[in-house]
Amino acid sequence: MHGHRRLIGLAGAIAAIATTLSVGTAAAAGPAAVGHVYVNNNSSGQNTIAAFDRHPDGSLTPIAGSPFDAGGAGTGAPYGSAGGLQRSIDGRYLLATDPASNQISVLRIKPNGGLQLVDVEASHGSSPVSIAVHGSLVYVANGGAGGSNYTGFRLNAGGHLSHIGGSTFDLPDIAMPGHVLISPDGRRLVGTRVGPNAGPSYLDGFSIGSDGRLTPAPGSPFGAQRIGPFGSSFSPTHGNQLFVSNAHDGAGAGSVSVYDVAPEGSLDAISGSPFADLQTAPCWVAMSPDGHVLFAVNTAVPSISRYAVATDGALTLVGSTGFSSPTGLRPFDAQVSPDGQNLYVVDAGVAKVSAFAIDGTSLTELSGSPFAIPGGAAPFGMVVD
Repeated sequence: MHGHRRLIGLAGAIAAIATTLSVGTAAAAGPAAVGHVYVNNNSSGQNTIAAFDRHPDGSLTPIAGSPFDAGGAGTGAPYGSAGGLQRSIDGRYLLATDPASNQISVLRIKPNGGLQLVDVEASHGSSPVSIAVHGSLVYVANGGAGGSNYTGFRLNAGGHLSHIGGSTFDLPDIAMPGHVLISPDGRRLVGTRVGPNAGPSYLDGFSIGSDGRLTPAPGSPFGAQRIGPFGSSFSPTHGNQLFVSNAHDGAGAGSVSVYDVAPEGSLDAISGSPFADLQTAPCWVAMSPDGHVLFAVNTAVPSISRYAVATDGALTLVGSTGFSSPTGLRPFDAQVSPDGQNLYVVDAGVAKVSAFAIDGTSLTELSGSPFAIPGGAAPFGMVVD
């Protein structure tokens, strides 16, 4: 009997020790991740993708093993484009541009947020800058001289890309595509042509057939309202509304245009567009998940302009928010977290990510921001899940 009691006591002591160790380990590990942030490092020689755990307070910590091999090659220098990293609709894969090797990389997202290289395919052009994804359909904007175009692919369940024959739409060498995106219904494609700094500037509009090929909208390409149309976003709640930043009108003359996109892909600016930004070089835009707020990243200042979005798409400028450590940041691509609580911005000049808390149309930079990017060279694309 006494031996039995001693065993019970010993078992209890072991359980208590195990509980203490478990609690201690959990405390050391910090808060659990609620999502992830991924960045295209654009590393020269061997491109990599950085991966972070995203925590409830919006802070970021690198995932073990980050950065992860992307297979292709980056330029190692800041590369102005939007959408250089995208996630498949089912959340299983990341697709990254490798502009120095003219390739597209596909990486599988592991349960812990880590990445595994699955496929590397030729982009069927030169210097791929931007990717659009809808279901299995993938379109890439190639921006290099002699190989500038939009080209289509299919992504299969195993994470492999196959080129869609006859899908390539050639662009002039001076087009300088900045962003390609597919409408929420998957039936239209829009691309921004940043063009020469002095203009002219255009936007391309297409309808997408059941075979994935493009048909130019009547009148495409459409003259941009201002010089340097760049970052763009379809409204998450009104799928015909398109928001486009205009980056090259000069100091204090930035703006955001709003277009209605017709079923065949034609673009028509809404009344009152473009809407003043009162800042310099708004190059990237991001929207809240409810479609009520738009943020424009002013790369040259640097600052973030904040707009309230009306039902018809009209914008009201609320103000602008500076960065806590602005020197050399060169803020690029931006994304809002799926819960609408945080805005993340890639800082290409210092290889960091700035993080902000969102409260309506207000932004507050988080303590600890900006966060260093593992392996960051000249990062330019981001995914937030």
